[in-house]
Amino acid sequence: MALTQYFIMTSAVLILLLLISMFRILREYERGVIFLLGRFYRVKGPGLIIVIPVIQQMVRVDLRTVVMDVPTQDVISRDNVSVKVNAVIYFRVVDPERAIIHVENFLEATSQLSQTTLRSVLGQHELDDMLAARDQLNADIQRILDKQTDAWGIKVANVEIKHVDLDESMIRAIARQAEEERSRRAKVIHAIGELEAAAQLLQAAQTLAKQPQAIQLRYLQTLTEIAGQNTHTIVFPLPVDLINRWTGGGQDGDETPKNKV
Repeated sequence: MALTQYFIMTSAVLILLLLISMFRILREYERGVIFLLGRFYRVKGPGLIIVIPVIQQMVRVDLRTVVMDVPTQDVISRDNVSVKVNAVIYFRVVDPERAIIHVENFLEATSQLSQTTLRSVLGQHELDDMLAARDQLNADIQRILDKQTDAWGIKVANVEIKHVDLDESMIRAIARQAEEERSRRAKVIHAIGELEAAAQLLQAAQTLAKQPQAIQLRYLQTLTEIAGQNTHTIVFPLPVDLINRWTGGGQDGDETPKNKV
């Protein structure tokens, strides 16, 4: 009799534990992929669900966005420059069934695919594109990853290239290139300024030639500017025809006097 009671109590406890283990609670961002005798049954959650022990198995899947750091990759650009690039990828599971059934470990698979895609895409561009056109490169990598991970039930939301590390020799070469570019621009600007100044001087000479008295006023103004400087000796060229105008020797009808020593 005592053995029978013990067996009944043990059975009741086991049944109670079995019933308790049937109930599972999934959070709002979780889903449960249910397998019935090894075959896919359905996706359950969130909230309180029932999983029959032994007959059914459940695999939890997190639907939140995963921020994954892509390790530093050695990349050779199209112009044969060796750089080290790392990035960060943002993705989430949109189809728990495919994420569990179609790939063994979707996190590891996405990480490896992002590394190979990063090397492949950046290797098709030059160094200047990596430094100046990151937005376009991010969009290209994101589009390729999203297309390839669609079969796994994963949506790649964004890809960001974080760092592009260069060797010290390459940094010095880029600095020299930038310096030469600035020097070239300075020379071009100087040449344009000289051209514009020559055009203005030509216009001014033509204007002064229309009125002989204007050149005299210009010489006097120049003497005033020179006299304001701290100089002891002033050597100022003075045309003979200008002296003739001041002395009256170059009047109309008279021959222009010759220069004498």
